[in-house]
Amino acid sequence: MSMMQEFKAFAVKGNVIDLAVGVIIGAAFGKIVDSLVQDIIMPVVGRIFGGLDFSNYYIALNNQAANLTLVEAKKAGAVFAYGSFITILINFLILAFIIFQMVRAVNKARGNDPVSAAPAAPPEDVVLLREIRDALIRK
Repeated sequence: MSMMQEFKAFAVKGNVIDLAVGVIIGAAFGKIVDSLVQDIIMPVVGRIFGGLDFSNYYIALNNQAANLTLVEAKKAGAVFAYGSFITILINFLILAFIIFQMVRAVNKARGNDPVSAAPAAPPEDVVLLREIRDALIRK
């Protein structure tokens, strides 16, 4: 089989198309969660912690003035922008939790719930050995 035929067979498989759709929807969903964190959650967190913009928390590494915004401080030199990192970390945790809940709901709908799954039947040779053992005990 030529490489182009192999690629065509690979590309038209259902899993590849499902993956492409998942990536596109995931990117759009990521933007929604990013907006949720940036526009709704972080302003509330900032208000709780003193009314400051949480994304502007940084440690200056080039002796920049402490009263600069993050953008201005970055123009003046290197900064350790831990506020942006915390915002992105919260964004990731929310996204991961939502995806976990979605996968859990889909598995429950499909009947793939690992908690309620019945134990697998023992292999045939184990059943046969148990029957032999029970017959020997009865003698």
